[in-house]
Amino acid sequence: MTPKELNFAYKVRNALNENLDNLPAPTAEKLASARKMALSRKKNDSPLRALFTRRALATESGGFFTESMSWLPRMGLLILLVVLATGLVSIYQYEQEQRISDTAEIDAGVLSDELPLSAYVDHGFNAFLATRGD
Repeated sequence: MTPKELNFAYKVRNALNENLDNLPAPTAEKLASARKMALSRKKNDSPLRALFTRRALATESGGFFTESMSWLPRMGLLILLVVLATGLVSIYQYEQEQRISDTAEIDAGVLSDELPLSAYVDHGFNAFLATRGD
């Protein structure tokens, strides 16, 4: 049922319930038999039926963003995830390059003997090398 049909059915039900005491007996019997007949024709509820609902973004009458365009939000989400992953990989690569550059600078300083001999026995320098050389 569409929302308009469902709304109409609720209005009819409420109007009948309000005037139920004022209805003549033959009319009430006709309504009761019609209700029994409608309930006998009613399809059984299926748990899978609730999983397949119609989605429309703009209008029910087939506006621009309907079911045929449902790929558009998915593509937007996919593009967002690709940009996010690319950004994270780029940041990781940049940090790795910085770390390699710092380690190479320390190694070049050690190998070119620009450091005094006392630096090799200094515990602070060894701690510096341990934290910078990871």
